[in-house]
Amino acid sequence: MRFIAQGLAAAGMAVAMTMAPGSAAAQVELHVATVAEGLEHPWGLAFLPDGRMLVTERPGRLRLVSADGQVSDPLTGLPEIWARGQGGLLDVVLAPDFAETREIYLSFSEPGDGGAGTSVLRARLADAGLEGAEVIFRQHPKVANPRHWGSRLVFAEDGTLFIALGDRGDFSDQSQDPSDLIGAVARINRDGSIPDDNPFVGRTDADPATWSYGHRNIQGAALHPETGALWTHEHGARGGDEVNITRAGLNYGWPVITHGIDYSGAPIGIGSEAPGMEQPLHYWVPSIAPSGMAFVTGDVYPSWEGDLLVGALRDRLLVRLELEGDAVVAEHRLLGDLGERIRDVRIGPDGHIYLLTDSPDGRVLRVDPASS
Repeated sequence: MRFIAQGLAAAGMAVAMTMAPGSAAAQVELHVATVAEGLEHPWGLAFLPDGRMLVTERPGRLRLVSADGQVSDPLTGLPEIWARGQGGLLDVVLAPDFAETREIYLSFSEPGDGGAGTSVLRARLADAGLEGAEVIFRQHPKVANPRHWGSRLVFAEDGTLFIALGDRGDFSDQSQDPSDLIGAVARINRDGSIPDDNPFVGRTDADPATWSYGHRNIQGAALHPETGALWTHEHGARGGDEVNITRAGLNYGWPVITHGIDYSGAPIGIGSEAPGMEQPLHYWVPSIAPSGMAFVTGDVYPSWEGDLLVGALRDRLLVRLELEGDAVVAEHRLLGDLGERIRDVRIGPDGHIYLLTDSPDGRVLRVDPASS
């Protein structure tokens, strides 16, 4: 399939911006190929050194996908998963030293007293499934709500693990409380212990795993390829989806401030800004329902080098945010004719863009410049 991607001026900026010369009229022809299909609501994607892919399915299955698109039987060794509503088996990442340890990390909704919460599993990948599986992180408190799990996992350059967490839907006020892990980003060591330099270590009024707080529902996270900073995006309600640089100890405002409104049309909080609360780099009104995030690296798309890619569930497209430093200077909406809910976005080892489509018959897609 071939598509023409039309550039759009960036909208909904939290700060003043200037359009990049010629970007509003830029057109790129893209080719989309199906790598694998028949996946039930795939959620997370990770590339193995041997060319295969690990793909999670939200109902609670982990699959291997070969280079020629063959999908394995479900791998064994997963724990009990609370697959209800938006919950289930969610993200997957490889340990930085996977080639030696075979370790992988999975986020999932785990049942327990009070309901369920987002948890992280560490295990070794064997031929038929997982070995030595152990839960190294549990969001608290567990609540009886099937929404807003967050769940992206990102390894920092120092080997610590960032865990993006949602506000669990009806518990948004707790996002302002760093003593729990509702609406937060957590940072842990690979064994689940707490890094000594986490921002709230030693305080009695905060959980030591907390890295940042005041988030709604983070479903996209990636390290900036040059600075190593953690970038995230999160869902708003009716508008107010945000892109942030997520820094240690900072409050990102939800639900006190937002650029969106409630689904009922009622205002949320006190407005769009307040002292001590961070402003997003970029936001969307109305909401695009973002999911998945990756920075473009390599030479496959040379004019896109360093730009940020964001999948969209509601708007069923791929967004490319053109960056100058930490500023978004243009927004380009791609693949709208595909008509697919984009759940995850990754740059593969070959430098190409890979997407997961969120549907009962979900696919792994590869996006190429048409000339290739």
